[in-house]
Amino acid sequence: MGSQDEHTDGTGRRALLGAAMFGAGGAVLGLSGTARAATAGSAGHGGGLTSLPVPTIIGHRGASGYRPEHTFGSYQLALDLGADIVEAGDLVPTRDGHLVCRHEPEIGGTTDVADHKEFADRRRTKVLDGVSTTGWFTEDFTLAELKTLRAIERIPANRPHNTLYNGRWEIPTFEEVLKWQDEQTRRRGKQVWIYPETKHPTYFRGLGLGLEERVAKLLHKHGKARRNSPVILQSFEPTSIQRLNKLVDNPLVVLLSAANTRPWDFVATGDPRTVADLITPKGLREIAGYAQGIGPTLDLVITKKADGSLDKETTLVADAHKVGLILHPYTMRNENPFLPAEYRKGTDADAYGDAFGAFKRYFATGIDGVFTDNADTGVLAREDFVNG
Repeated sequence: MGSQDEHTDGTGRRALLGAAMFGAGGAVLGLSGTARAATAGSAGHGGGLTSLPVPTIIGHRGASGYRPEHTFGSYQLALDLGADIVEAGDLVPTRDGHLVCRHEPEIGGTTDVADHKEFADRRRTKVLDGVSTTGWFTEDFTLAELKTLRAIERIPANRPHNTLYNGRWEIPTFEEVLKWQDEQTRRRGKQVWIYPETKHPTYFRGLGLGLEERVAKLLHKHGKARRNSPVILQSFEPTSIQRLNKLVDNPLVVLLSAANTRPWDFVATGDPRTVADLITPKGLREIAGYAQGIGPTLDLVITKKADGSLDKETTLVADAHKVGLILHPYTMRNENPFLPAEYRKGTDADAYGDAFGAFKRYFATGIDGVFTDNADTGVLAREDFVNG
């Protein structure tokens, strides 16, 4: 836990977010999208979080509703579809210490590694955060070896159309993403934002492949480790965010899974607290001491009934805002299985339900943004909400 004097810029960082939340108030007051965008834009390039529209549309692993996730094809399309931020990417290390973008260190489901006979003997069973997992792991490959692989669609049953693009793109490195961000910012004439995540930091630290120092080194190298840098860092492990808080000045976000779960770093260190403890007013105050936001699962914002339909709105949005934290919940997807039951249409696993209705309901809670696999749907839904 960083002491107050270590976090000298804490007040300034939270003040920035207070301004961001004032922007959220604009949505409630029905300020037109154009007027609000103009207000947000007045902060100019590199204006920190306040330069982002609210609610912010975050392209989850890019435009993963339309392209295999964590590829430049997916990231590029997310920008084309209007995402304010691209989640590029989930960061995992290679054997030789490079950071690459994959949803998980196990890459059997997101690359064509199984088709590479030369890597057949790399298949392993490992215990990853307490779960026995079989497949191929990034930490057993050099970057050069990983670059011979190509990305494939992770959930083909829900996204058969995405399989058209299997094999088209390689695995990006974090450094390539940072350069791509600059190139896209120049090309588009507006600041491109990214939202990387440290994946399984305790697990990798145990392997001698600490993530936070590697992330910080690259951000400093590229001049993107400042308070107003267009790079928001996130992790499901609070201690990873605390570690990053001492290494960089970027906006930081603690991801929160189901209420009854425990972050893996808590399990590893014997901390008995669950996510339910972290979302109490006391827990949120503690998070606000080292982070600027939380990324809760949508079920922490509105609970669900046993049949999968929405139940009660919680006090999480109000409680988090009270201590100066923004909320970027995850994940909105257009397909039936991922929507609350009352917004599904028919029973096809790959058919779209009433995603607009679901977006509207979640935006009405006062969240500051949302991760979505379908940035274009999110942008239209925001337009409806802001001008409604």
